[in-house]
Amino acid sequence: MALTMRGALLAAVLPMMVALPGELVPAAAQMSAATAGNRHLYSETADAAADIAAAKKVARRENRRILIEFGGNWCGDCLILDGYYHQMPNAELIAKHYVLVHVDIGHMDRNMEIAAKYHVPVRRGVPALAVLDARGNLLYAEREKEFEQTSPAAVTALLNRWKA
Repeated sequence: MALTMRGALLAAVLPMMVALPGELVPAAAQMSAATAGNRHLYSETADAAADIAAAKKVARRENRRILIEFGGNWCGDCLILDGYYHQMPNAELIAKHYVLVHVDIGHMDRNMEIAAKYHVPVRRGVPALAVLDARGNLLYAEREKEFEQTSPAAVTALLNRWKA
């Protein structure tokens, strides 16, 4: 019983720790918080091309950009990056200016043609990002693994740079 209560308490507290602006949180705590929040960001059964097509419709209708994140549920850095998306001001920037699409790359064996289409070198590692305009034209493709080990401030800078 004590172990179960402790686990529940950690699951509740760790996400709040990561969300505190300006606080330094150890990577292990970030990882625990991110994985506690959503272990299934990347659907192994989703049709990524259809998800991007649907995102284009929303983006055109609402004059927003499309943020594509390539990764996998096994990727700790991908889960941490998603946690940063839920922190302020990033959550507000995404809600106002972006349609977010998570694309599962499996173990470098799924949706590789989509990554290639947007010139995202996922074989170098994930998470890997692309930003499209509302019509689906590529505006930005991550090349140097900027978001493999990142910070909330770096995510904010990217979102501000490419917002619609």
